[in-house]
Amino acid sequence: MSRQATPRGRFFWVNAMKRRDFLKSAVPLMAVPFCLEGFPLASSAATGGALDRVLVVVQLSGGNDGLNTVIPLDQYAAYNSLRSNISIPQDQVLPLDGVAGLHPAMTGMKILYDSGKLCIVQGVTYPNPNLSHFRATDIWLTAADYNQELHSGWLGRYLIYEWPGYPEGFPNAAMPDPLALQIGSVASLGFQGPAQSTAITIQNPNTFYSLVSGSSSGGQDEVPPTTAGLELLYVRRVADQSMSYASQVKKAADRAQNRSTLYPAAGQNTLADQLKIVARLIAGGMKTRVYLVNLGGFDTHSNQVVAADRTTGTHAALLGKLAGAVRAFVDDLELLGCDHRVIGMTFSEFGRRVASNASLGTDHGTAEPVFLFGTMVRPGVVGATPDLLDLSGGNLKMQFDFRSVYAAILGQWFGVDQAGMDATLLRGFPSLNLIRLPRQLPRRRPAVQRIL
Repeated sequence: MSRQATPRGRFFWVNAMKRRDFLKSAVPLMAVPFCLEGFPLASSAATGGALDRVLVVVQLSGGNDGLNTVIPLDQYAAYNSLRSNISIPQDQVLPLDGVAGLHPAMTGMKILYDSGKLCIVQGVTYPNPNLSHFRATDIWLTAADYNQELHSGWLGRYLIYEWPGYPEGFPNAAMPDPLALQIGSVASLGFQGPAQSTAITIQNPNTFYSLVSGSSSGGQDEVPPTTAGLELLYVRRVADQSMSYASQVKKAADRAQNRSTLYPAAGQNTLADQLKIVARLIAGGMKTRVYLVNLGGFDTHSNQVVAADRTTGTHAALLGKLAGAVRAFVDDLELLGCDHRVIGMTFSEFGRRVASNASLGTDHGTAEPVFLFGTMVRPGVVGATPDLLDLSGGNLKMQFDFRSVYAAILGQWFGVDQAGMDATLLRGFPSLNLIRLPRQLPRRRPAVQRIL
């Protein structure tokens, strides 16, 4: 085995021709385009979960500045002193629980908080956090320790635990749909299984669907009994499964239409465009259990704010998109009558340093707030505001290990047993209390009949 670097700087272990590396070069030559409403979808195989429940993961790429997202009002003087050139004026902060508040651009999240549909977990990271974008992202996606290199993702391990036979015999009558869907062009490491990827990456949908004819998409000629031949067989199998899943996605998309009027116009908010598709597929009857969407641009080393008005700038625009998209998505799920099946969570590879820099920005840091949203999350703020007078090398200290959030989702939401928890997280982590019990549900509005 050898350790080789990709052009992006991430390292992979390879043995002759490793399947994941082979697919990166081979699949684009064979994959058929697949899009919904002009947005590329990347599908991955996934799981059956408790009571048909769905998880939507929102990845905030670049490292979100948590201190300007959830602002410590109870320590405002210290906060303002440490980052006076980017701090949000106290009278502009959207207050939450008396000790913390949201960035003024996050009115959508404030509305969800006030209606009992938002949970904020403070100070989430892991021991000895890594400040490299690539390594930190891998740690969050694989649920690894800081000094542990894993080549399977936490969602991939979970999906394989639920569907141990995958990909043989899939799709089938019990699970005709992709078990997970990623909107994007390259499947996330989070969906990598212990022995193979659970993800199917497909692009440009309508063209892809028009090509579905029931015939094999990868060729019929006999392959040689070599390593390359075995890899070619695997690629053909993935392509054939992609064709089968495409018809299921198209059927679901045709069965439902979005109902919320809160979505911005197409193209104005890329995250909203993605979540709009997710809501439509869920309401259309997809059995898919995990969705992954992404909003990038959070690496705000400079010009995070506008000097003349610190409530505006790059970070404010990103947080506005996040909050607006999530609020519209939750509203849509309620109108479509499927909000009790869905929770969402956000994560970023790390937070930012406590003190700002001279470029109106922040450098790579450690702990961050994690948002969980939806009718079924336990509302409120979990944990204290970060202690700005007790730092570690200028960075926030950990309150909660991110894998305790994962444990809550696995156990409380998906109903995973101890064996499944061990298979997914590889060791025990305390589970935070983040999901509502049925008797704790708020009153719900009458559902709007979906279009069939």
